[in-house]
Amino acid sequence: MSGPSARRRIPAGTVVRYLILLLMAVLLAGPLLWQVSLSLKGAGDALYTRPPELLPGHPTLGNFATVLDRVPVPHYLLNSLVVAAMAVTGNVVGATCAGYALGKLRFRGRGVAAGICVAALLVPAETVLISQFLFVRAGGLANTLLGVVLPTIVAALNVLLMRNAFRNLPAEFEEAAIVDGANAWQRFIRVSVPQVKGVITVVAIFAFVGSWNDFLWPLIVLSDEDNYTLTVGLNRLRGTFYDDPRLIAAGTIIALVPIVTFFAILQRYFFRGLEAGGLKG
Repeated sequence: MSGPSARRRIPAGTVVRYLILLLMAVLLAGPLLWQVSLSLKGAGDALYTRPPELLPGHPTLGNFATVLDRVPVPHYLLNSLVVAAMAVTGNVVGATCAGYALGKLRFRGRGVAAGICVAALLVPAETVLISQFLFVRAGGLANTLLGVVLPTIVAALNVLLMRNAFRNLPAEFEEAAIVDGANAWQRFIRVSVPQVKGVITVVAIFAFVGSWNDFLWPLIVLSDEDNYTLTVGLNRLRGTFYDDPRLIAAGTIIALVPIVTFFAILQRYFFRGLEAGGLKG
């Protein structure tokens, strides 16, 4: 059969791909949309109907006001921002320097150092919590924001990401810089780092999200409520005998806003770096 209708026929493979994308979108965005809906529902809205009601019947912002009234969100938010800033700075600077050393420099024990980073990824974080706490307490950093960020100030995953980024750079860049008389620091700062800005952005995003969402370690190391991060502080919304899902959802959305904002600021650098492929012509 020929004609316009035949030419407009969509291939079966395209339909399958779009169905898979739609399913992934539902799985990834569904819980977030449900939390937003729950945070906006009023006292008269049913929470557990079947099928679930995504649109609130009586939308209200009162849940957010109640959260701000019960929990000192601005203070906890400031603590989380301090922790996230230290984590981002430490990972960007430390992982970039370590990644360059492992990817470009030649020294004895380089393979062992890279193997240690790989091994660190295989160890569950829960198995080293006690040793981490003893180490932080011995250093007098228990119940401090620095103690919260110290175990992840330079993450092994970020070091390996930077190592691979530097290793994928053409050797001609380094060789040309050596011919021009550049030393290791000059080659690092002026030649290599500008070529891997996209990966550095990925490291910054990973460090920010990881430190911001961390709950268990801050809960262990912090004992003073004045030093609580936002994730730990919002746990005060849970009662002993009764939990209001609307308030918990509202607190979750409040904690999510800085992450979305941070990614929105860096996303163009993130995607631009990936599109550049680590090379600048």
